[in-house]
Amino acid sequence: MDHTPSPLEQALHAARALVMADLAARDVAEADVVSLVEDAVVHRRWWVEQWPDGVDFVAGLVAQDVQDALLEQHGRWPLCPVCGDEDPHALDVEPELGTDPHWVCPKAAVIVAPVGGLR
Repeated sequence: MDHTPSPLEQALHAARALVMADLAARDVAEADVVSLVEDAVVHRRWWVEQWPDGVDFVAGLVAQDVQDALLEQHGRWPLCPVCGDEDPHALDVEPELGTDPHWVCPKAAVIVAPVGGLR
């Protein structure tokens, strides 16, 4: 019997790991935040089951979902490390719906890190 996870499960596990790495890098991986990640993964599992061609977009979408949930509960995340503390703002995920998602500073228009690569 083959125990290899489906491409959907592989994508969801990878997305979870990338977002968790970014949360840990910014010291916000508390239990309630991990629950937000799990909620986002569950939502995106359903989403990809409805639109299988979207499997390659899961990492960026989970990152955006967690970012949106954090905004409601904890404030902006992740804060931009490029522009300094004078005007704190969050990074954006680009492309919004595409492969190879990155965290981007919307003000300076620079790529800060790939999703999963924050330091």
